[in-house]
Amino acid sequence: MTHEKKILNVLKGGKETIPPVWLMRQAGRYLPEYQEVRAKAGGFLDLVFNPELAAEVTLQPIRRFGFDAAILFSDILVVPQALGTRVWFEEGEGPRLDPVSVENAAVLANNNLDLSLLNPIFETVGLIREGLQREGFSHTALIGFAGAPWTVACYMIEGGGSDSYAKALQWVREAPQALEQLIDALTDVTAAYLIKQIASGAEIVQIFDSWAGLLKDPEDFRRWVIEPTQKIVTKIRQFYPDVPVIGFPRGAGPHYRAYIEATQIQAVGLDQHVTMNKAQKYQTLIPVQGNLDPEILKTGEMLDASIDSILETLSAGPHIFNLGHGIHKDTPPAHVTRLMTRIRKAA
Repeated sequence: MTHEKKILNVLKGGKETIPPVWLMRQAGRYLPEYQEVRAKAGGFLDLVFNPELAAEVTLQPIRRFGFDAAILFSDILVVPQALGTRVWFEEGEGPRLDPVSVENAAVLANNNLDLSLLNPIFETVGLIREGLQREGFSHTALIGFAGAPWTVACYMIEGGGSDSYAKALQWVREAPQALEQLIDALTDVTAAYLIKQIASGAEIVQIFDSWAGLLKDPEDFRRWVIEPTQKIVTKIRQFYPDVPVIGFPRGAGPHYRAYIEATQIQAVGLDQHVTMNKAQKYQTLIPVQGNLDPEILKTGEMLDASIDSILETLSAGPHIFNLGHGIHKDTPPAHVTRLMTRIRKAA
């Protein structure tokens, strides 16, 4: 039995009888203890940029459920701030940004990068690492993260969230030069941001490409999803060749294989729409992470059977149990306890 953290063993291609488990958005709104801290912090970004409180909410689900990894409590939209873009959150409405236009994309791309604006987040990483050790969770790994350039660009172009990201897709068709300038700038700042997270104590990093599935054309997917991710991985490896990078191109569908083969990531996160047959095939190429439907965890219907199906299908290779997307805010914590019990008793 190795003393190495289980998730790090899997990310090296190892197999664990009981797979390591963590859940996307595991620190957050579904937990009553999070709500207490959130009320104390004030606004959402006030919580993100408060190292002591952000570290506390990161540790809360580890104390409650004993996950094998803690993931930094932050948000993918802190990165545009390092490029000089104003970001804020409106209660009940989600994120808002000063939208980038085709005309000012070059200006934004040439802005001086100011990572010092994100120093509170790097401090949070260090406090989490210290907290894991202090509270007896030395077996728990720490995951840092960032949004992928394409996904962050979608928010920046739209000025917030959207059902269709029609403006971003219009840039793909009509303003590829401006989009390239924006994506290149985001690629550089994202790589620098993740490298600094690792320097601060992150042992693994994940790149969230939440809107990768918007790009149906293989060439568009290659240019705006695969290539920027590959550049980020290359930059990270220049400084930290042994730190694993997990890529999560949500909704990639038929492009998953190309993403796996070209980006040089160490593991791939699979969304809930990836069939078990496909997941098993991807597992022959790379460690896989996923992919329980968050809706099943929320309702509890067919939860045990769904967990068992994933475990049985992926037990022969390197697997990190996770959701196919972030945990829903209305998920009862008791369902998460049930999930953890089911996984750990399966062996």
